[in-house]
Amino acid sequence: MDSRIGVVGIVIEEFESANLVNETLHELASIIVGRMGIPRKERGIAIISLIVEGTTDEISALTGRLGKIKGVNVKSALTKKSGE
Repeated sequence: MDSRIGVVGIVIEEFESANLVNETLHELASIIVGRMGIPRKERGIAIISLIVEGTTDEISALTGRLGKIKGVNVKSALTKKSGE
């Protein structure tokens, strides 16, 4: 399967879920090219943006696992063009 590049946005609304999010990202680190995280403690949220490169199955596995975590919202946007 061809790889794609994209961005994944993660909003954590329950700080107790942050450790599980980080564990999941560590397990799937092979498809993460870059990461930026911004904690907004005054609003009670944290925002993480990822640049990812992998097959659609790998990226879907990442977003699917993250989306099942309580208090976590995930959205992704991928290139339509596949690479080698």
